[in-house]
This record gives sequence, structure tokens and C-alpha cells, in this order.
Amino acid sequence: MTATQDPTTQTTARRLTTPIPGPRSVELMARKHAAVAGGVGTTMPVFARRAHGGLVEDVDGNVLIDLGSGIAVTTVGSSAPRVVEAVQAQAAEFTHTCFMVTPYEGYVRVAERLNQLAPGDHEKRSVLFNSGAEAVENAVKIARHHTGRQAVVVVDHAYHGRTSLTMAMTAKSMPYKSGFGPFTPEVYRAPVSYPFRDGGLDGAEAAARTLDVVDKQVGADNVAAVVIEPIQGEGGFIVPAPGFLAALAAWCRDNGALFVADEVQTGFARTGAMFACEHDDVVPDLLVTAKGIAGGLPLSAVTGRAEVMDGVHAGGLGGTYGGNPLACAAALAVMETIEEEGLVARAREVEALLGGRLRDLAARDPRVGDVRGRGAMLAAELVRPGTTEPDAALAKAVAGRAHAEGVIVLTCGTYGNVLRFLPPLAITDAQLHEAFDVLEAAFAATPGE
Repeated sequence: MTATQDPTTQTTARRLTTPIPGPRSVELMARKHAAVAGGVGTTMPVFARRAHGGLVEDVDGNVLIDLGSGIAVTTVGSSAPRVVEAVQAQAAEFTHTCFMVTPYEGYVRVAERLNQLAPGDHEKRSVLFNSGAEAVENAVKIARHHTGRQAVVVVDHAYHGRTSLTMAMTAKSMPYKSGFGPFTPEVYRAPVSYPFRDGGLDGAEAAARTLDVVDKQVGADNVAAVVIEPIQGEGGFIVPAPGFLAALAAWCRDNGALFVADEVQTGFARTGAMFACEHDDVVPDLLVTAKGIAGGLPLSAVTGRAEVMDGVHAGGLGGTYGGNPLACAAALAVMETIEEEGLVARAREVEALLGGRLRDLAARDPRVGDVRGRGAMLAAELVRPGTTEPDAALAKAVAGRAHAEGVIVLTCGTYGNVLRFLPPLAITDAQLHEAFDVLEAAFAATPGE
């Protein structure tokens, strides 16, 4: 892919006009500390002014290469033309009526498209919400209503949100859960397939270990749903061994539970398939989506088997803002952009380019213990050389050096030692190479212990 002139920033490349952060960002950060609750942190020390494609321009005129997509949200690129045009047109018509009061076609069209796109040839229904956590909570509500059971099974390293229920489902304490208990009951945790740390377990063996815990500690007859990210996000971009997800889905079918795929971070072309569970030929009973669904506007969804979704009584699902008309217009534009611009295939191109450079780095630097992921959802787990001991300090230092040089890169993982890469699919090859050049220099400038 060749770079084209960016009309927003008038550049196709990284540009630093001041140190990071610049004086205007420093001023705004002081105002942020005085006005915004201290519990809201920021990864970057700069304030955005505008963004386009794979670039973000800050208030000091610095242009940064974006390898984060606002945490997998701007998958089709920041300010994607179709999205901008669709939102502007809808805003001129109406911004809200509440679908539960006077419904509108946009909501129905989004539901129809989700039903078409979701894996499986069975009849489906969808319901729209605002955030990923809200959609996860409603998937649990639907599963409990359908099965008449209460227990929800989640796995180690999971992240499902920050609300009361989803905090219970999320594994990591700091910063997501610490001090916020007690948590919602009837949520049970089991081991996950983590090939880098599993001692050679294959998918079937890892699934047997997981299900043994479920059978013994929860009881199959009590399980309403198994909720899992097909590729774990905040937990470290963990890709389970082949066969693991399929074995869990089969267990759910055999035991009357629902298999719920949390594709909040993995959905909408991010992994080189429309949905990550397709890589494992898994058809979920309920599919949870958000983030990349609407190009930056707040929207989420639960899509599932018609007989499950239709079983909930009228009024049992919904919310004032769920399926907001602006967000629906954006979502339809996102899905059109993915199809018209071949972004599923583009994600695989990003995987080849960025994954290749990550593997080359790993071959030279023993501190890169594992390279993993799919599509434009890739990660490097950093360790002490010759061990699997996590090196969170290295991840923080490398990310910090990259930030100072104008590259947005995120960290994650239960141990805080994973660099994760979530570039917009509108990013150019040249921008990816330039960003990785900066990253390699950051590694070289960060000595090992």
C-alpha cells in the first residue's frame, strides 16, 4: 500500500515540532489534573487536536503514528470519510429519539447486518447497547434467562469490563478491580490456554484442564454461559492453542450452556477475519461486539441465536441511548468501508509486515520471549533473557521511548510485560515501517539488566 497525502495533517509521516509533550499539552495536562478525577489515567502525555487514517496530530503540531487505534476502536482509520459523511448526514436529521420510544431504520439496518455477518447460518437476532461492558452484562442476562441457571464461567487473564458484573468477570486486580469490591457472585474462573506459559499443552489438553475445574468446582448443570475472548485483549493478546475454543464450545452444547464470544476487541476485521472465532471454526451462541463497530462512536451489540434472543420478555433488554442513531449511521459506514476497501485482507497484510519485523527483532533480542496475535492485533511479550520471567519495566521503558519519538504504542498483560500493536487498517506500509524503526531504536536504547 502506498502513502497518499493526508488532507488533515498535510503529511503522511511522523513529524515532531516540539519535545513530547509540547507546551500546549503540558498546559492542558495541568488543567486535566485540576478538573478531571484522578482515577482517569492517560497513556500518552499529549492532547489530540485531530486525527486521520493512521496519524494523530497533537495540539502542538506534532504528528504521531498510531499503533493503538484508541484501543482497537478506529479500525477503519480515524475520521474515515464514509463514517464522517454518514454521521454528518444523520446529525442533520435527528440525533436521538430513543429506539424504545420511536424506533428508526438505522438500528434495524445495523441489526440486519450483524445478523448476516456473525458466524453461523442459523437465524439470528441482535440488540444494541453503548459499551462493551454493557453488552457483556446483557449477554449474561440473556444466557441466564434462557438457561434458568446462574453460574458464569470465565478464564484466567480475562478482561470483560469495569462495571460491577464485568469487574467480577475480569481477572486482573490493579487497576481494574482493586478497592472496588465486593463483586457480583456466581462468577467462576478457570484456566485458559496460554501456549507461551502452558508447558507444551495442546488445545485439547488445555481445554480438558479448564473443563475439569468447571465440572468439579461449578458443576455443569449450574453453568449458564462460558464467556471468553477468542484472543485475550488486556490479558496479553493471548491466542489459545488450536482446538481449545472448539472444545469449550462443544462442552457448552453438550451441557446446555451457552458459549459467548466476547469480540469487543477482536471484532470487525481486526484479526484478519471479520470475527476472531472464525479462525477456529467456532460458532458462538452469543457474540458480543463493540469498539471497532462504529469508528469511534459509542455502540455495542449482542448477536445470537433467534430462539435465545427472542426468549427475553418485551422490555427486558434496551436502554435510553442503546443504538443511538449517530452511532448506527457510523456502524453502517464502518461495515461498508471494511467491505469496499478489503480491510479483512488488509489486516492479514499488516500481520505479515508487522509480525515479520517483530519476529526478526525476537531473533536478535532474547528479551522478546514471544510474538503472537492475528491480523492487526499483535503483541510481543518481554521477559528476562533465557527465562519466561516477565519484564514489565522493559515494556514500560520501550513504550515510553517510543512515545517520546512520536509513536503511540500500548502495553498490556496480567504481568504488564506485553507490548501490543493495534494499528488502524488505514495505516500505510510506510507508516508501519517508520513506527517499527522507532520501536527498534527504543529497544536498542534500553539496556537490559
